[in-house]
Amino acid sequence: MDRRSFLGTVTGAGLLASHLSWAADNRKIDKIGVQLYTVRDAMKEDFDGTLAKAAAVGYREVEFAGYFDRSPKDVKASLDRVGLVSPSAHFNNAYLGDQWPGVLESANIIGQQYIVCSSVDEKTRQGPGGWPRIAEMFNHAGEAARKAGIQFGYHNHSFEFTPVDGKLPYDILLHSTDPNLVKMEMDLYWIVNAGADPLAYFNRYPGRFPLVHVKGRAKNGDMTEVKADNSIDWKALFAQSEKAGIKHYFVEQDKSDSPFDSIRTSFSYLHELRF
Repeated sequence: MDRRSFLGTVTGAGLLASHLSWAADNRKIDKIGVQLYTVRDAMKEDFDGTLAKAAAVGYREVEFAGYFDRSPKDVKASLDRVGLVSPSAHFNNAYLGDQWPGVLESANIIGQQYIVCSSVDEKTRQGPGGWPRIAEMFNHAGEAARKAGIQFGYHNHSFEFTPVDGKLPYDILLHSTDPNLVKMEMDLYWIVNAGADPLAYFNRYPGRFPLVHVKGRAKNGDMTEVKADNSIDWKALFAQSEKAGIKHYFVEQDKSDSPFDSIRTSFSYLHELRF
């Protein structure tokens, strides 16, 4: 290679590295979503008005936690009126039996691609077979969901990171469920608050986490809005979004004295965030 070719190669490599560096710090969340459990009291009082307020903040996606006695067709019509879509909804493990086909049918009418088991009650967790049996239940639910064109998922809290017989329940679920049938909606607050590392799971189970719950964690561990002074390094986490497989980001705060202020604050931060 002559001197001119060598310098051209070096310059080209430098420009590529510079471009990649810029691109790596210029990604953003295209569609920010909100878990409507955050504004559940308002949803109960004014379903359509609450959806309109979420859309006015700038949210484009919503995740339901109950339909408040509305039919799936009515839910879809309400979403269409305010320009929102609902990629997913939460149902607890009580719905995974006889009610499961109806849940999946509703999801298809509303246009949801995911149905997420929001939690597993303590009685079931402590019952015969424990977490391995729950994993089997999830595989069955996931198989039925796949036949209906829906992806099944599971949302964690912190109890999945307390060892049971020397194993973490979260590890049992990830190891014992079919990755094609059971995805995870990682709640980033709860996993960090439990002392576990989301990035370690992204590395061990790439592509397994298509949805995440984004809620702030104050320095003292309290749940709060999503903002710059959180103890969670949002840039470091979201920089690995492709590896994790994240497609949907849902803001949530389990309890707030001012839920609409909370979702506005969180949206503003995430809208400006680059990673």
